[in-house]
Amino acid sequence: MCELFVKADARLWESTTRSLRIDGMVTSVRLENFFWSKLEEIARRDSMNVVQLITRLHHESIDAGHDLGNFTSFLRVCCARYLDLQLTGDIPADLSRPIADLDAPVILSRERARYH
Repeated sequence: MCELFVKADARLWESTTRSLRIDGMVTSVRLENFFWSKLEEIARRDSMNVVQLITRLHHESIDAGHDLGNFTSFLRVCCARYLDLQLTGDIPADLSRPIADLDAPVILSRERARYH
């Protein structure tokens, strides 16, 4: 079983740091390449680039009252939830379907029911 994980392409877990400008401030985000690729996929679905997606997530997180003390962990969890929601069928595997068009309240309700 572990061979599937241990013998994966090592570039997937190598980290890359990207500098981003959010609200005029330059910040660096360090993530494993696997997560960067998932963020790129999520962004493309809604006709954004990664910087635009991360900026939007940052703004909406602040608006929701989240503690952004570990924003990088938040981004990793966003990627994991994206994949999990695809497995459950809540987010279509069809990459041409924008995430913004999905019924977020219904999806969140189903997700809460699964985990609580």
